[in-house]
Formats: sequence, C-alpha cells, structure tokens
Amino acid sequence: MERTVKKPGPDHPITVEPTGERVVVRAGGRVIADTTRALTLRESTYPPVQYIPLEDIVDGALRSTDSESYCPYKGDASYYSLTSGDNEITDAVWTYEKPYESVGEIAGHVAFYPQHVEMKVGGES
Repeated sequence: MERTVKKPGPDHPITVEPTGERVVVRAGGRVIADTTRALTLRESTYPPVQYIPLEDIVDGALRSTDSESYCPYKGDASYYSLTSGDNEITDAVWTYEKPYESVGEIAGHVAFYPQHVEMKVGGES
C-alpha cells in the first residue's frame, strides 16, 4: 500500500521540543512514568502531546498489541496496552518506532491517550 508523506509547514505546523519540566503519568493511581526527559509535540490545532522516553516507563506497565495506524506527517504508529494487576486498557499508548525525519526526535518515546491516564506536567508528583 502506497503511503502519502506530508511535510509540516505553515498549513500544518509541527514542533517537537523538550518539555523542560517533570512529567508524571498515573493509571489507576499507580505511577506508570516519571521523567524529566519528555518531549512536547505540538501539531496544528491539536492539543499538545507529551512523548515519554520508553526507558522512563515502569517495567511491566506496557504490553505491545498488533494494532497499527498511519499518520502522513509522522509515519506508522504501533500500540501498547496499559497493564496494572488484573486490569488492562487495550491500545491506550502509541509510539512511532521509525517516525519521519521531521519528527525524528519522538523515536523511542510513547504517548498516552489522556482519557486513560492522569498526567501532571510540572511541579511535584
């Protein structure tokens, strides 16, 4: 299947910058990630998204799934389920393992659907 590749520009700007603050992610009251190395991706009119380094995710909190999607600006996305004890939220987390060059900084990072987690940016945990 042929993929359309689009470059960010004035019609659809995308920026990736270090968040510069501590980011703590919780699911079901449990800390899933705690990092000072998050990246903030701002894309067009969408809300900013925090991309968290995979190394800063608690061991065992993610389980890869077979789900995939495609973004013409970022590339192929794959998904993880959030696991916590007996609870699992399918496809609650996504990643671009080999993102397009314009957003290459997000490789090795994951993002969380906000309805499945509590995320605090800045301040104390």
